[in-house]
Formats: sequence, C-alpha cells, structure tokens
Amino acid sequence: MTATERFQDLPLEEVLGDRFGRYSKYIIQERALPDARDGLKPVQRRILYAMHMEGNTHLKGFRKSAKTVGNVIGNYHPHGDSSVYEAMVRMSQSWKVRNLLVEMHGNNGSIDGDPAAAMRYTEARLSAISGELLRDIESDTVDHISNFDDTSEEPVVLPARYPNLLVNGSTGISAGYATEIPPHHLGEVIDAAVMRIEKPDATVEDLMTVIKGPDFPTGGIIQGVDGIKNAYKTGKGKIVIRGKVDIEDIRGAKQQLVITEIPFEVNKAVLVKKMDEARADKKVEGIAEVRDETDRTGLRIVVELKKEADANGVLNFLYKNTDLQVHYNFNMVAIYKKRPMLMGLNDMLDAYIGHQKEVVTRRTKYDYDKAINRKHIVEGLIKALSVLDEVIETIRGSKDKKDAKNNLEKRFEFTEVQAEAIVSLQLYRLTNTDVTALQKESNELDAKINQLDSILTSDSKLLSVIKKELKTVKKQYEDSRRSVIEHDIEEIKINMEVLVASEDVVVSVTKDGYIKRTSQRSYAASNGKDLAMKDTDRLHALLNINTTDSLLLFTNKGNYIHFPVHMLPEIRWKDLGQHFSSIVSADRDEEIIHAEGVNNFDHDTLVFITKKGMVKKSELSLYKAQRTARLLVGLNVKKEDELIAVHRTNGKSTLMLATHYGYGLRFSEEEVGMVGQRAAGVKGINLKDGDFVVSAIIAEDEDSLLAITNRGAVKKMAVSEFEKSSRAKRGLIMLRELKRNPHRLVEIFNAARTDEFILETDKGNRASIKTSVLRNNDRYSNGSFIIDEIDKGNVIQSWRNIVNE
Repeated sequence: MTATERFQDLPLEEVLGDRFGRYSKYIIQERALPDARDGLKPVQRRILYAMHMEGNTHLKGFRKSAKTVGNVIGNYHPHGDSSVYEAMVRMSQSWKVRNLLVEMHGNNGSIDGDPAAAMRYTEARLSAISGELLRDIESDTVDHISNFDDTSEEPVVLPARYPNLLVNGSTGISAGYATEIPPHHLGEVIDAAVMRIEKPDATVEDLMTVIKGPDFPTGGIIQGVDGIKNAYKTGKGKIVIRGKVDIEDIRGAKQQLVITEIPFEVNKAVLVKKMDEARADKKVEGIAEVRDETDRTGLRIVVELKKEADANGVLNFLYKNTDLQVHYNFNMVAIYKKRPMLMGLNDMLDAYIGHQKEVVTRRTKYDYDKAINRKHIVEGLIKALSVLDEVIETIRGSKDKKDAKNNLEKRFEFTEVQAEAIVSLQLYRLTNTDVTALQKESNELDAKINQLDSILTSDSKLLSVIKKELKTVKKQYEDSRRSVIEHDIEEIKINMEVLVASEDVVVSVTKDGYIKRTSQRSYAASNGKDLAMKDTDRLHALLNINTTDSLLLFTNKGNYIHFPVHMLPEIRWKDLGQHFSSIVSADRDEEIIHAEGVNNFDHDTLVFITKKGMVKKSELSLYKAQRTARLLVGLNVKKEDELIAVHRTNGKSTLMLATHYGYGLRFSEEEVGMVGQRAAGVKGINLKDGDFVVSAIIAEDEDSLLAITNRGAVKKMAVSEFEKSSRAKRGLIMLRELKRNPHRLVEIFNAARTDEFILETDKGNRASIKTSVLRNNDRYSNGSFIIDEIDKGNVIQSWRNIVNE
C-alpha cells in the first residue's frame, strides 16, 4: 500500500460528526443511562451477573472485592478498575441506594463523602434482593450476547422480579441526555405495578393513591405533591427535600436544633461546615455552636442556639441558605427499545410489565419444554420396565452402547432419547418400586404440563403469575417508608432580626462616593467631627440608621444600589470609607446624588427629577431589590439628560423646580401619575432654549427658600411667593433680569432657620452663610452678595453644611 492510499482526504466536519455520533450512541446506550426494564446501567448489570456466576450470593460468604472487579473487567467490562469498583461500592451504600444490591464488609465510604477503602481491603457479596433481579436467569428468560472478546456470554437485561428502576432510581449524564430518577418504596411500587396490571387504563391520579412519591434512603421531608404529579405524568417535575429537624429545649432556657435526617445526595460534612461558617461569618444571629454528633446509632447534627434566639427563624435561614433544604428535579430518562426516552410513571410500569410478560413466558416455555422432554423419557422407562427381560436380552446381545440403542429403537420402537435413557439406567433402578415412582412422576409431569400450557395460552393466567410473584417479593423485602411527603412547598420567610443583630449606626456618604458604616461609639468618640475624607471631598449625607434597615443610593445616571445596612463595611469615623465603585461596577462619571435610609418599603413614594425637567413618581416598594449591592436601573434617563434630585414623599407633597435662568415652578406631585420602576416619567417644567433644572425641592406654603447665584449672591424668600400651578409650565421668575452680566441660579434650598450653607467658586474659594442672618426678599430682587466674584471667582456649587445635630 502506498502512502497516498493510506491517507484519505475527508472533510473535518464529517469525520468529527461520525466519530462523535458513534461515541454518543455508546455513551447513551451502554454507559450512563439505565434500562427501563431492570433499572440497571451496563456496568451495574455486569457486576451483579459476574457475582452471580461466581456464586458470590447472599447465601454464601463474602469475597474480596478485587476478585469481583477482576472478573468483571476480564469477562464483561473492559474499562478501568476504579470505575467498576466505584459502581460496586455505590450499590452497597445505604445512604445512596434505597434497597442495597451489594453487601460489603469494610469501609465502603460515608455520607461525609469519604472514599471507600481500596478493593483489596473490602469484601462483598450479592444482597438477597439482588437474587430477585437475577432469579431464573438460567431458564432462558432473557437474551444473551457474546462478551467483548467472544469467550463467554452476558445478558442484555436481567429478569428483574421487581421494578428496580423505580425502587432504586438512577442518576447519570450522557451525551445530550441526563437522567435523574428518585428511589421509591418497594411496597408502593409493587402495589402500583399490580394496579396497572389489573387496570391497564389506570391514571397517574389512580396510581398515586398507592405510590405516594419518592422514598429516599436518607429519609427527609418531601414537599410539593404537584411536582411529583407532573413528574409522574411527563417525566419532569420539581420538588423540595428538607432535612428532619426537631427543636429541643436545653438547660439555661436555651434551645437547640437537632437534625436527624438530611436531604438525599447531600454531603453531611459540607452541610455542617456551611452551617458553622454562617455562624462564624455572622450571616445569622443566634447560633452558639454547630456540632456533628453522628455515631453508630444514627445521624445527629446539633445546632445549639444562644439564649432568646428565634429557633424557627434560624431554622428557616438554614433551610434557605444551606443544603438542609434542596430542590430535586425529576428527569426520568431511561433506555427503552434501545432508545433514550423521557418516561412518566405509566410508561415505566408498562415497560416493566411488558418485560415481565416476556420473562415469565420464556421461563414457562423453558419449563414446559423441559417437562415435555422428561415426560417422554419417563414414558420410555415405564415401557422398558414392562418388558424388562426382553430389553436386557437385547442389550446383552448388542456389540456396544450405540448398537444397543439402535437395537432397542428397532425392536421396541423407542426414540433415540428414550433409548439413551434406558442404556444409561443403573441396575439398582430396575426394582419394582421404581415403576410406581415413575408412574407418580408421570402424573405430576402431566399436571405440570397442563398448568404451564394454561399460562402460555392464557394472558390472564400469565398476569396472575406476575402479580403473585410481585406480591411475594413485597412480602419478603418490604420495609417502612423513610421519607415524609407534605402537599405544599412551604414559603420560607426570614425575619431580618434573625440575620442581623439590631444595632443603631451612623452611615456617611461623601460627594465623591465614599460610603461607610460607623458604630455610635466611634462616632461619639470624635463628636461627629474629623470625618476622614479627601481634601476636595465633602459630606453628602449622614444617616442615623439601624443595621436591620436598608440604604438606597441613587446616581446621576438614573441607577440605584440597594444596600442592606448590615452589609456595609464597618469602618471607624476617622478612617476613609469604601468607594461605591469598588463594590459595584459603575461608569467613571457616575456619582451619587442621593442617599435614602429605609426601614419599611411598604409605604411612601419616590419622586425623581432630571436636568431636562422630567419628573417621575414610583412606589418605594419597587426599589426593594432582591439582588442587593448591585447597580440596578432606577429610571430611564436619556443620553443627554441626568438625574439631579430624588425625594421620598407621602404622595401629596408640593414640588418646586428651579432653573438655571431663574424660573421657579411649584405644583402638586399628585399631578404626576404613578409609573413603574424603569419608566422615564413626564415633563415637569417647560424650559427655554439653553435652560436646565438646577434644583428640585419639596416646598410647602409655610417654608422658606434660599437661592444662590453664580455671582455669589444669596436671597431668602417665602415659598408662598410662588403660587401653585400645574406642571409643564414655564414658572415664575425669581431673579431680576440684568442686561449685562445677569445672575444665573446655582441652587435653591428649602432653608430652616438653623441651616448653614457653603458656596464654592471656580477658583476653589469657599464662603458660608447662615439662614438666620438673612431676611426675606421678594421674587424680583437678586439678593445680597457674600462673595466678591471678581476677586474670588464665580460660584459653581453650594450645599447645606451637615453638622452633628
């Protein structure tokens, strides 16, 4: 063969597709998915069959696991020894398998995830119930195929005298398919199978009167009957499994949670570690200690609580945040007629019943043929004994065994089988008593043949045999149910008091976006002075708040962050806070414009005002985010616009919008309709070209206003100077228009008598003014200068001085 003949030029897609297709077919059919008839994957079936063939059954002693693994690899399963041994170990683990298929001596792992001892140390044998899977396999009940090297044969499926797929369940991942079938109670499954035999049109609702739902080897509480029903109808469904927990009173007026059962497939050691981490990290208040007290008498985890701790609250936290409660998703896929199928309960029972019909029919046919053959031989022996002397004479006159058989066939018309039986007969069997014994055997064979024939010819008798044998298995192996089933999935509600120690704290937010939570002690020690911040920064908000409250931070881009206060980093008053951009992903030019402490989201509204004069009103409750400490959309702000103010109101306040050109518009917030969280809002004020909103405040009739201009002038006015109007108007002028160098509004404030305000110029100079030294002016004046604009520069920003009150 030349080099060019050795190589083929093929498209990569075709080669990859073909090879992966073959691999997928193998993985699906012969590795990861169970057969719908016996509920076993190929490796499991081969392990059980190899142990059966070696006589390693429950009636005999234990044998080294390594010997079985070697047999399986050498005869049936040419793969790694670890995969075979791990499959064998799993079938012996009482916390993984509802009815053990393998009994093992030695360390076969633990519920804590510990690995089993090496196979050279452990010993194993088939369990008694495995014998029911293999029963009658010698009676030609199932097809056999050649093993991988054609030296022996292996069964394609086991006879399976009970519905093992449902009883022990299965889990596996193949190519394109996965399966998750939970274990069930043997007695209930058999009752369901019997019901389906007696009533082939039985519905899932009918079957669920006997098969209540899964029954996990680790017990636990199953919630969600609707999920079980969906799974039984469609093959897919969702339930909740939670551990069994008792609340016990202990000395010192304290309580403890005692966990005696955990959800299926949960690693106990990991669960205990997670619960202890919740205690150590103070994610939940009230846990004093977590102890694993499991011993040979049974599983026991103790969560000791502090005095006056809310036991139910802590328990709910553990259900929600650890694997003490897990979701289980049914995905009941099995191989049926060589294809992976998503199967409901009826499909599974029908597949099993169909398999049993075939098994019992083949066994009956095998026994029938055997009885017919024996009957033929017995008839020949009876006939031979009736002419014994002539038979002996014929045999003695023959040359050898073959000649004797031929002579008997010719002289007495025996068949070859009968002649073989006669010449093989031992002399002691030629006594008179054997005639009666043979006659008795012949009568028994007649009865047996009639009985077997009636099974073969009557479908109802065949089904009654299957039912009888199923009931026998149930009687012998049934135990009590371990999992409790509750109808509804309980909604878990966790009180904030359980999660967080209630503590009054001080939260500070600076203009540059530094946030921190400070204890009252650290704040008092500094007397509220010497807040650590950069020279160019200033305090933007100071909130006296509780750790059980929430902090809402709104940015100029219309985004917001929901911070549970207890999640804020606790930092001393004299230390720099944490910048909000290090916690959430924000744009470079994004800055915090408002901070709101919230104790209760059930009431109040939020009003948003943008630079372009848009006003939006939404319920505060919409901003109670499940995803905390994330940047979320607070309102839809157009690209050239930005959010300038947020106010929390009772829904009946009066808003006042003030513009750069000095226009002020007052209107009731009731004019603004309530909208959703992301809406953009409605027009609040009608702006001239080039004008924009600089301030938006809550301004009632009895309030006073302070206006600050770019030229360093301040003016105090009564709010009543501005009559209430409707929204989307131009508003009233609050500055006297000058032809040269006119005043432009920088900010207006709702000013109380004790307030102090700071003005900052573009040259970095600052000046302060107290409201108490000012008297009211009318709308048409430009107020009093407190900064020399020529010397100090133009005012670019102003703010209320937040002092320790």
